[in-house]
Amino acid sequence: MQQLGATIMMVLETSGFFAPLLFIGFHLLRPLLFLPVAFICVSGGILFGAVTGSVYSIIGVTLSSLIFYKISQWMPKTLRKLMNLKHRLFGKHSGFSTGQIALLRLVPFIHFHLLSLMIIEMTTGFRDYMKTSFYSNIPLAVVYTSVGQWLSTLSPIIMGPLILALLPIIYLLRRKEIVIKWNDFFQTAK
Repeated sequence: MQQLGATIMMVLETSGFFAPLLFIGFHLLRPLLFLPVAFICVSGGILFGAVTGSVYSIIGVTLSSLIFYKISQWMPKTLRKLMNLKHRLFGKHSGFSTGQIALLRLVPFIHFHLLSLMIIEMTTGFRDYMKTSFYSNIPLAVVYTSVGQWLSTLSPIIMGPLILALLPIIYLLRRKEIVIKWNDFFQTAK
């Protein structure tokens, strides 16, 4: 993934006038390449700066949401299966507001299209879905693109100690519980 990211950055840096179109195109190809949304948005901050990168990221992420909506309409059985999975994960009566979904989009390990699925469930039609999706994509694009611009201004002398300081914090914040299933703990004789 690191090599793919470096290749994407090199292509965008050398493409000149077409760089914004290629960047938005990478947002659309992101699900196929299994790249996180945060990675593309941070790259936009590094390449284009916070304001321009945010605009390009909002356009790309919103177009990605549009494609997800259209694909979900073409495949209603798959949409029902995904809805059933969502109901098992979050419960049938879990309702989220646009603000809550916007905040959940900032969490990197929550799948982007799972949240788009929640937007489909809470909206009444295409226009409402696109409006809600657009508003929930703005904080995601602005925050991660700003982080990208901030990272581009750091020198390697500052970035090294920051990364070294994060490693013990990540270790201390790990999950410290072990789950053993009942049948595994009390093995029955056969």
